[in-house]
Amino acid sequence: MADMDDFTAFVASRSPRLARTAFLLTRDHGHAEDLLQTALAKSWLAWPRIYGDPERYLRRVLVNTYTTWWRRKWNDEAPAPALPETVSQPDIASAVAERDLLWHALGRLPRRQRAVLVLRFYEDLSIDETAELLGCTAGTVKSQTSKALATLRLDGDLNEKTYGIEGASA
Repeated sequence: MADMDDFTAFVASRSPRLARTAFLLTRDHGHAEDLLQTALAKSWLAWPRIYGDPERYLRRVLVNTYTTWWRRKWNDEAPAPALPETVSQPDIASAVAERDLLWHALGRLPRRQRAVLVLRFYEDLSIDETAELLGCTAGTVKSQTSKALATLRLDGDLNEKTYGIEGASA
């Protein structure tokens, strides 16, 4: 276990310098990260046998690994003849606005109902876990959930279709 702790401490303290070396070798951030990860994996296996300056050893592994990559042809990846169709990304601004509306609607609920909804649907607790946490019965959790969802369904700022509130059950 001490070897793992020593290696972890070494990686934490020396990674920025080694990453810079890898970048200078590859001149590409992605390739530099791959090179450093490969060198770290190789060094981890040899860590108990490394004497002296481990940074010097790791730099040697970086250079040797880079040279090996440079010499061999890369046959695993080939450019595609045509780009794949892109999947449309959801509009982040509208998602944030909808989340904000729901957040404000939750804020308008009584504290007990808000607590029940947060614990049940955000924290994913069961009815019994929620009841135990709030110090009430399972029936109270169910009724408070039902009342809170009914209030949210009637909230003019929310869109039932967007949040699927109509299908939520206690």
